[in-house]
Amino acid sequence: MASFFVTKAASKAKLAGLKVAMTVIPAPRPTVFSGEGAALKLCQAIAGFGHQKVLIVSDKILNNLGVLRPLEAKLQELGVKVAIFDGVLPDPTFSIAEACLQHYKVENCDSVLAVGGGSSIDVAKVIAIAATNKKTPQQLVGILKSRKPSSPLYAIPTTAGTGSEVTVGAVISDDKTHQKGLVLDPKVVPRMVALDSGIMSGMPPKVTAETGLDAMTHAVEAFISELAGTESDLYARSAIRMIFENLRMTYKEPKNLVAREAMALASHYAGLALNQAGLGYVHAIAHQIGGHYGLPHGLSNAIVMPYVLEFSRPEINPRLAELARFSKLVTQETSTAIAAQAFMDELKSLMRDVNIKSVVPNMNTRDFDDIMQGAFKEAHGTYAVPKYMTEEDCKQILYVISQQS
Repeated sequence: MASFFVTKAASKAKLAGLKVAMTVIPAPRPTVFSGEGAALKLCQAIAGFGHQKVLIVSDKILNNLGVLRPLEAKLQELGVKVAIFDGVLPDPTFSIAEACLQHYKVENCDSVLAVGGGSSIDVAKVIAIAATNKKTPQQLVGILKSRKPSSPLYAIPTTAGTGSEVTVGAVISDDKTHQKGLVLDPKVVPRMVALDSGIMSGMPPKVTAETGLDAMTHAVEAFISELAGTESDLYARSAIRMIFENLRMTYKEPKNLVAREAMALASHYAGLALNQAGLGYVHAIAHQIGGHYGLPHGLSNAIVMPYVLEFSRPEINPRLAELARFSKLVTQETSTAIAAQAFMDELKSLMRDVNIKSVVPNMNTRDFDDIMQGAFKEAHGTYAVPKYMTEEDCKQILYVISQQS
Protein backbone atom coordinates (compact mmCIF):
# COMPACT_ATOMS: atom_id res chain seq x y z
CA MET A 1 0.00 0.00 0.00
CA ALA A 2 2.91 2.34 0.70
CA SER A 3 4.13 1.95 -2.88
CA PHE A 4 0.65 2.95 -4.08
CA PHE A 5 0.85 6.29 -2.26
CA VAL A 6 4.41 6.88 -3.48
CA THR A 7 3.33 6.21 -7.08
CA LYS A 8 0.33 8.52 -6.69
CA ALA A 9 2.43 11.34 -5.24
CA ALA A 10 5.12 10.99 -7.92
CA SER A 11 2.50 10.93 -10.67
CA LYS A 12 0.82 14.07 -9.38
CA ALA A 13 4.17 15.87 -9.19
CA LYS A 14 5.00 14.94 -12.78
CA LEU A 15 1.52 16.01 -13.90
CA ALA A 16 2.02 19.42 -12.29
CA GLY A 17 5.03 19.96 -14.54
CA LEU A 18 3.13 18.70 -17.57
CA LYS A 19 0.30 21.12 -16.85
CA VAL A 20 2.76 24.02 -16.81
CA ALA A 21 4.25 22.83 -20.12
CA MET A 22 0.79 22.61 -21.70
CA THR A 23 0.07 26.17 -20.60
CA VAL A 24 3.35 27.52 -21.94
CA ILE A 25 3.19 25.50 -25.20
CA PRO A 26 -0.47 25.41 -26.25
CA ALA A 27 -1.58 23.04 -28.99
CA PRO A 28 -2.10 24.65 -32.41
CA ARG A 29 -5.44 24.17 -34.15
CA PRO A 30 -5.72 23.28 -37.81
CA THR A 31 -7.89 25.10 -40.30
CA VAL A 32 -10.95 22.90 -40.89
CA PHE A 33 -12.89 22.26 -44.11
CA SER A 34 -16.15 20.51 -43.31
CA GLY A 35 -18.97 18.82 -45.24
CA GLU A 36 -19.31 16.89 -48.47
CA GLY A 37 -16.55 17.88 -50.91
CA ALA A 38 -14.28 19.23 -48.18
CA ALA A 39 -11.41 16.97 -49.27
CA LEU A 40 -11.16 18.59 -52.71
CA LYS A 41 -11.21 22.04 -51.10
CA LEU A 42 -8.28 20.97 -48.98
CA CYS A 43 -6.42 19.90 -52.13
CA GLN A 44 -6.92 23.39 -53.53
CA ALA A 45 -5.51 24.87 -50.34
CA ILE A 46 -2.49 22.56 -50.47
CA ALA A 47 -1.74 23.67 -54.01
CA GLY A 48 -2.07 27.28 -52.92
CA PHE A 49 0.88 26.88 -50.56
CA GLY A 50 3.15 26.12 -53.49
CA HIS A 51 4.17 22.59 -52.53
CA GLN A 52 6.01 20.75 -55.29
CA LYS A 53 5.37 17.13 -54.29
CA VAL A 54 3.10 15.73 -51.60
CA LEU A 55 3.29 12.26 -50.10
CA ILE A 56 -0.16 10.73 -49.53
CA VAL A 57 -0.01 8.36 -46.55
CA SER A 58 -2.79 5.78 -46.49
CA ASP A 59 -3.56 2.07 -46.62
CA LYS A 60 -4.09 -0.43 -49.41
CA ILE A 61 -7.80 -0.86 -48.74
CA LEU A 62 -8.57 2.81 -49.31
CA ASN A 63 -6.24 2.92 -52.30
CA ASN A 64 -7.86 -0.15 -53.88
CA LEU A 65 -11.32 1.32 -53.24
CA GLY A 66 -10.33 4.38 -55.27
CA VAL A 67 -10.58 6.85 -52.38
CA LEU A 68 -7.18 8.35 -53.20
CA ARG A 69 -7.80 8.68 -56.94
CA PRO A 70 -9.83 11.94 -57.00
CA LEU A 71 -7.44 13.54 -54.52
CA GLU A 72 -4.41 12.59 -56.59
CA ALA A 73 -6.12 13.82 -59.76
CA LYS A 74 -7.09 17.14 -58.17
CA LEU A 75 -3.60 17.81 -56.85
CA GLN A 76 -2.01 16.96 -60.20
CA GLU A 77 -4.54 19.15 -62.00
CA LEU A 78 -3.38 22.01 -59.76
CA GLY A 79 0.28 21.37 -60.53
CA VAL A 80 1.27 19.38 -57.44
CA LYS A 81 3.14 16.11 -57.99
CA VAL A 82 1.99 13.15 -55.90
CA ALA A 83 3.68 10.10 -54.39
CA ILE A 84 1.70 7.46 -52.52
CA PHE A 85 2.61 5.28 -49.56
CA ASP A 86 -0.22 2.83 -48.91
CA GLY A 87 1.58 0.44 -46.57
CA VAL A 88 -0.07 1.52 -43.31
CA LEU A 89 -1.65 -1.29 -41.27
CA PRO A 90 -3.81 -1.13 -38.14
CA ASP A 91 -1.68 -0.46 -35.04
CA PRO A 92 1.28 0.59 -37.22
CA THR A 93 4.77 -0.36 -36.14
CA PHE A 94 8.07 1.50 -36.26
CA SER A 95 9.12 -0.49 -39.33
CA ILE A 96 6.06 0.80 -41.19
CA ALA A 97 6.80 4.37 -40.13
CA GLU A 98 10.44 3.98 -41.18
CA ALA A 99 9.42 2.61 -44.59
CA CYS A 100 7.08 5.57 -45.04
CA LEU A 101 9.82 8.01 -44.04
CA GLN A 102 12.22 6.47 -46.54
CA HIS A 103 9.58 6.74 -49.26
CA TYR A 104 9.18 10.44 -48.43
CA LYS A 105 12.93 10.96 -48.81
CA VAL A 106 13.37 8.87 -51.97
CA GLU A 107 10.49 10.66 -53.69
CA ASN A 108 11.87 14.09 -52.66
CA CYS A 109 8.55 15.16 -51.16
CA ASP A 110 8.09 18.48 -49.39
CA SER A 111 4.71 17.89 -47.71
CA VAL A 112 2.49 15.11 -46.35
CA LEU A 113 -1.23 14.38 -46.74
CA ALA A 114 -2.69 11.70 -44.46
CA VAL A 115 -5.82 9.96 -45.76
CA GLY A 116 -7.35 7.33 -43.51
CA GLY A 117 -8.10 6.48 -39.91
CA GLY A 118 -5.97 7.11 -36.88
CA SER A 119 -3.27 4.68 -37.99
CA SER A 120 -2.53 6.50 -41.25
CA ILE A 121 -2.71 9.91 -39.62
CA ASP A 122 -0.38 8.84 -36.80
CA VAL A 123 2.21 7.50 -39.26
CA ALA A 124 1.99 10.71 -41.28
CA LYS A 125 2.47 12.81 -38.13
CA VAL A 126 5.56 10.90 -37.09
CA ILE A 127 7.28 10.87 -40.47
CA ALA A 128 6.51 14.55 -41.10
CA ILE A 129 8.29 15.55 -37.91
CA ALA A 130 11.04 12.95 -38.31
CA ALA A 131 11.87 14.24 -41.79
CA THR A 132 12.68 17.78 -40.68
CA ASN A 133 14.34 16.85 -37.40
CA LYS A 134 16.53 14.13 -38.93
CA LYS A 135 15.43 11.60 -36.32
CA THR A 136 14.10 8.09 -36.50
CA PRO A 137 10.48 7.48 -35.47
CA GLN A 138 11.74 5.67 -32.34
CA GLN A 139 13.75 8.72 -31.28
CA LEU A 140 10.59 10.83 -31.20
CA VAL A 141 8.80 8.71 -28.60
CA GLY A 142 8.19 10.75 -25.47
CA ILE A 143 7.31 14.36 -24.74
CA LEU A 144 8.63 17.24 -26.88
CA LYS A 145 11.45 15.32 -28.57
CA SER A 146 11.65 17.56 -31.65
CA ARG A 147 13.22 20.97 -32.13
CA LYS A 148 12.15 21.96 -35.64
CA PRO A 149 8.63 22.27 -37.11
CA SER A 150 7.37 19.28 -39.06
CA SER A 151 7.15 19.06 -42.81
CA PRO A 152 3.84 20.70 -43.89
CA LEU A 153 1.18 18.21 -42.85
CA TYR A 154 -2.49 17.89 -43.87
CA ALA A 155 -5.10 15.28 -43.02
CA ILE A 156 -8.34 13.81 -44.34
CA PRO A 157 -9.77 11.42 -41.72
CA THR A 158 -11.95 8.68 -43.20
CA THR A 159 -13.34 7.64 -39.82
CA ALA A 160 -15.12 9.66 -37.12
CA GLY A 161 -13.42 8.54 -33.96
CA THR A 162 -9.71 8.97 -33.39
CA GLY A 163 -9.60 12.77 -33.60
CA SER A 164 -5.98 12.24 -34.61
CA GLU A 165 -6.27 15.05 -37.14
CA VAL A 166 -6.22 17.56 -34.27
CA THR A 167 -4.42 15.86 -31.37
CA VAL A 168 -0.85 16.47 -30.22
CA GLY A 169 -0.06 12.76 -30.01
CA ALA A 170 0.71 9.83 -32.28
CA VAL A 171 0.97 6.15 -31.36
CA ILE A 172 3.40 3.72 -33.03
CA SER A 173 4.03 0.15 -31.83
CA ASP A 174 7.24 -1.77 -31.32
CA ASP A 175 7.57 -4.49 -33.97
CA LYS A 176 8.55 -7.24 -31.55
CA THR A 177 6.87 -6.42 -28.23
CA HIS A 178 3.88 -4.53 -29.70
CA GLN A 179 4.36 -2.02 -26.88
CA LYS A 180 2.74 1.29 -27.81
CA GLY A 181 5.13 4.22 -28.20
CA LEU A 182 3.51 7.63 -27.65
CA VAL A 183 4.87 10.71 -29.43
CA LEU A 184 3.60 13.86 -27.68
CA ASP A 185 4.44 17.11 -29.44
CA PRO A 186 2.31 20.08 -30.58
CA LYS A 187 4.34 20.16 -33.80
CA VAL A 188 2.56 17.02 -35.07
CA VAL A 189 -0.79 18.81 -35.41
CA PRO A 190 -1.67 19.23 -39.12
CA ARG A 191 -1.98 22.67 -40.70
CA MET A 192 -5.34 21.91 -42.28
CA VAL A 193 -7.85 19.07 -42.22
CA ALA A 194 -10.94 18.08 -44.21
CA LEU A 195 -13.90 16.48 -42.44
CA ASP A 196 -15.59 15.12 -45.55
CA SER A 197 -18.90 13.39 -44.77
CA GLY A 198 -19.02 11.99 -48.31
CA ILE A 199 -15.79 10.06 -47.82
CA MET A 200 -16.87 8.87 -44.37
CA SER A 201 -20.14 7.50 -45.73
CA GLY A 202 -18.20 4.50 -47.01
CA MET A 203 -17.36 3.29 -43.50
CA PRO A 204 -18.80 -0.17 -42.67
CA PRO A 205 -21.16 -0.28 -39.66
CA LYS A 206 -18.61 -2.13 -37.50
CA VAL A 207 -15.94 0.51 -38.08
CA THR A 208 -18.52 3.26 -37.57
CA ALA A 209 -19.44 1.82 -34.17
CA GLU A 210 -15.90 1.23 -32.94
CA THR A 211 -14.52 4.59 -34.03
CA GLY A 212 -17.59 6.43 -32.73
CA LEU A 213 -17.06 4.92 -29.29
CA ASP A 214 -13.38 5.79 -29.55
CA ALA A 215 -14.44 9.44 -29.84
CA MET A 216 -16.80 8.95 -26.89
CA THR A 217 -13.89 7.65 -24.82
CA HIS A 218 -11.75 10.67 -25.71
CA ALA A 219 -14.49 13.07 -24.67
CA VAL A 220 -15.46 11.26 -21.45
CA GLU A 221 -11.89 10.78 -20.25
CA ALA A 222 -11.09 14.44 -20.98
CA PHE A 223 -14.21 15.52 -19.09
CA ILE A 224 -13.41 13.53 -15.93
CA SER A 225 -9.70 14.39 -16.01
CA GLU A 226 -8.20 16.44 -13.18
CA LEU A 227 -6.79 18.72 -15.92
CA ALA A 228 -10.24 19.50 -17.35
CA GLY A 229 -11.06 23.18 -17.72
CA THR A 230 -13.74 25.45 -19.09
CA GLU A 231 -12.73 25.11 -22.75
CA SER A 232 -12.05 21.36 -22.71
CA ASP A 233 -15.40 20.85 -20.96
CA LEU A 234 -17.15 22.81 -23.69
CA TYR A 235 -15.78 20.54 -26.42
CA ALA A 236 -16.17 17.31 -24.43
CA ARG A 237 -19.81 17.94 -23.48
CA SER A 238 -20.75 18.83 -27.05
CA ALA A 239 -18.97 15.77 -28.45
CA ILE A 240 -20.70 13.41 -26.04
CA ARG A 241 -24.17 14.74 -26.77
CA MET A 242 -23.57 14.64 -30.53
CA ILE A 243 -22.39 11.02 -30.30
CA PHE A 244 -25.45 9.98 -28.29
CA GLU A 245 -27.64 11.69 -30.88
CA ASN A 246 -25.93 10.52 -34.08
CA LEU A 247 -23.95 7.29 -33.69
CA ARG A 248 -26.97 5.00 -33.88
CA MET A 249 -28.09 6.81 -37.05
CA THR A 250 -24.73 6.51 -38.82
CA TYR A 251 -24.59 2.83 -37.80
CA LYS A 252 -28.04 2.10 -39.27
CA GLU A 253 -27.93 4.58 -42.19
CA PRO A 254 -24.33 4.85 -43.43
CA LYS A 255 -25.26 7.28 -46.23
CA ASN A 256 -26.91 9.80 -43.89
CA LEU A 257 -24.51 12.68 -44.51
CA VAL A 258 -26.04 14.96 -41.88
CA ALA A 259 -25.37 12.41 -39.16
CA ARG A 260 -21.94 11.64 -40.65
CA GLU A 261 -20.93 15.29 -40.50
CA ALA A 262 -22.15 15.54 -36.91
CA MET A 263 -20.06 12.50 -35.95
CA ALA A 264 -17.01 13.95 -37.72
CA LEU A 265 -17.37 17.18 -35.74
CA ALA A 266 -17.94 15.23 -32.52
CA SER A 267 -14.71 13.32 -33.07
CA HIS A 268 -12.90 16.59 -33.81
CA TYR A 269 -14.29 18.24 -30.67
CA ALA A 270 -13.27 15.22 -28.59
CA GLY A 271 -9.75 15.56 -29.96
CA LEU A 272 -9.66 19.23 -28.96
CA ALA A 273 -10.82 18.29 -25.47
CA LEU A 274 -8.18 15.62 -24.95
CA ASN A 275 -5.47 17.98 -26.20
CA GLN A 276 -6.16 20.14 -23.15
CA ALA A 277 -7.25 17.62 -20.52
CA GLY A 278 -5.63 14.36 -21.58
CA LEU A 279 -6.87 10.79 -21.28
CA GLY A 280 -7.01 8.17 -18.54
CA TYR A 281 -6.97 4.53 -17.54
CA VAL A 282 -9.38 3.50 -20.30
CA HIS A 283 -6.84 4.31 -22.97
CA ALA A 284 -3.90 3.05 -20.94
CA ILE A 285 -5.49 -0.38 -20.43
CA ALA A 286 -7.03 -0.51 -23.91
CA HIS A 287 -3.66 0.16 -25.55
CA GLN A 288 -2.21 -2.89 -23.80
CA ILE A 289 -5.19 -5.14 -24.57
CA GLY A 290 -5.12 -4.08 -28.21
CA GLY A 291 -1.39 -4.82 -28.43
CA HIS A 292 -1.70 -8.24 -26.80
CA TYR A 293 -4.75 -9.49 -28.67
CA GLY A 294 -4.81 -7.52 -31.92
CA LEU A 295 -8.08 -5.72 -31.21
CA PRO A 296 -8.93 -2.44 -32.96
CA HIS A 297 -8.24 0.54 -30.72
CA GLY A 298 -11.81 1.82 -30.67
CA LEU A 299 -13.17 -1.60 -29.76
CA SER A 300 -10.65 -1.99 -26.92
CA ASN A 301 -11.66 1.41 -25.56
CA ALA A 302 -15.36 0.55 -25.77
CA ILE A 303 -14.84 -2.70 -23.87
CA VAL A 304 -12.78 -1.12 -21.09
CA MET A 305 -14.64 2.19 -20.66
CA PRO A 306 -17.68 1.09 -18.59
CA TYR A 307 -15.49 -0.82 -16.11
CA VAL A 308 -13.08 2.09 -15.55
CA LEU A 309 -15.97 4.51 -15.13
CA GLU A 310 -17.62 2.23 -12.57
CA PHE A 311 -14.29 1.94 -10.72
CA SER A 312 -13.97 5.74 -10.65
CA ARG A 313 -17.37 6.23 -9.04
CA PRO A 314 -18.51 7.84 -6.77
CA GLU A 315 -15.68 10.36 -7.32
CA ILE A 316 -16.86 11.12 -10.86
CA ASN A 317 -20.61 10.99 -10.21
CA PRO A 318 -21.03 14.79 -10.30
CA ARG A 319 -19.28 14.92 -13.68
CA LEU A 320 -21.30 12.04 -15.13
CA ALA A 321 -24.48 13.69 -13.84
CA GLU A 322 -23.51 16.91 -15.60
CA LEU A 323 -23.08 15.00 -18.85
CA ALA A 324 -26.46 13.31 -18.41
CA ARG A 325 -28.18 16.65 -17.89
CA PHE A 326 -26.39 18.30 -20.83
CA SER A 327 -27.27 15.36 -23.08
CA LYS A 328 -30.92 15.64 -21.99
CA LEU A 329 -30.99 12.15 -20.56
CA VAL A 330 -32.51 13.57 -17.36
CA THR A 331 -33.92 16.89 -16.18
CA GLN A 332 -31.85 19.59 -14.54
CA GLU A 333 -33.54 18.76 -11.22
CA THR A 334 -32.52 15.08 -11.24
CA SER A 335 -30.28 14.09 -8.34
CA THR A 336 -26.57 13.51 -8.92
CA ALA A 337 -26.71 9.78 -8.17
CA ILE A 338 -29.68 9.12 -10.46
CA ALA A 339 -28.31 11.33 -13.26
CA ALA A 340 -24.89 9.62 -13.11
CA GLN A 341 -26.55 6.22 -13.35
CA ALA A 342 -28.64 7.44 -16.28
CA PHE A 343 -25.43 8.33 -18.12
CA MET A 344 -23.98 4.88 -17.49
CA ASP A 345 -27.21 3.21 -18.58
CA GLU A 346 -27.35 5.21 -21.82
CA LEU A 347 -23.70 4.47 -22.58
CA LYS A 348 -24.28 0.73 -22.19
CA SER A 349 -27.49 0.96 -24.23
CA LEU A 350 -25.62 2.73 -27.03
CA MET A 351 -22.98 0.00 -27.03
CA ARG A 352 -25.65 -2.70 -27.31
CA ASP A 353 -27.43 -0.84 -30.12
CA VAL A 354 -24.27 -0.70 -32.23
CA ASN A 355 -23.43 -4.33 -31.43
CA ILE A 356 -20.39 -3.74 -29.22
CA LYS A 357 -19.95 -6.61 -26.79
CA SER A 358 -17.75 -6.61 -23.67
CA VAL A 359 -15.64 -9.46 -24.98
CA VAL A 360 -11.89 -9.95 -25.33
CA PRO A 361 -11.50 -13.22 -27.25
CA ASN A 362 -8.98 -15.66 -25.78
CA MET A 363 -7.92 -13.34 -22.99
CA ASN A 364 -5.26 -15.05 -20.87
CA THR A 365 -4.87 -14.37 -17.15
CA ARG A 366 -1.11 -14.92 -17.55
CA ASP A 367 -1.01 -11.63 -19.48
CA PHE A 368 -2.56 -9.61 -16.66
CA ASP A 369 0.75 -8.53 -15.08
CA ASP A 370 2.15 -7.28 -18.40
CA ILE A 371 -1.08 -5.47 -19.26
CA MET A 372 -1.28 -3.86 -15.83
CA GLN A 373 2.37 -2.79 -15.79
CA GLY A 374 2.17 -1.36 -19.32
CA ALA A 375 -1.02 0.52 -18.50
CA PHE A 376 0.41 2.02 -15.32
CA LYS A 377 3.62 3.02 -17.12
CA GLU A 378 1.54 4.90 -19.69
CA ALA A 379 -0.99 6.45 -17.31
CA HIS A 380 0.95 7.45 -14.21
CA GLY A 381 2.52 10.86 -14.60
CA THR A 382 0.89 11.35 -18.02
CA TYR A 383 -2.87 11.17 -17.40
CA ALA A 384 -4.61 13.12 -14.62
CA VAL A 385 -6.94 10.33 -13.58
CA PRO A 386 -9.69 11.17 -11.06
CA LYS A 387 -9.01 8.05 -8.96
CA TYR A 388 -5.81 6.01 -8.83
CA MET A 389 -5.82 2.23 -9.20
CA THR A 390 -3.90 -0.30 -7.19
CA GLU A 391 -2.54 -3.37 -8.96
CA GLU A 392 -5.43 -5.34 -7.52
CA ASP A 393 -7.96 -2.83 -8.90
CA CYS A 394 -6.57 -3.14 -12.41
CA LYS A 395 -6.37 -6.92 -12.32
CA GLN A 396 -9.96 -7.12 -11.08
CA ILE A 397 -11.13 -5.14 -14.11
CA LEU A 398 -9.15 -7.44 -16.40
CA TYR A 399 -10.60 -10.47 -14.66
CA VAL A 400 -14.17 -9.25 -15.12
CA ILE A 401 -13.52 -8.51 -18.80
CA SER A 402 -12.02 -11.98 -19.29
CA GLN A 403 -15.05 -13.60 -17.64
CA GLN A 404 -17.36 -11.81 -20.10
CA SER A 405 -15.71 -13.73 -22.92
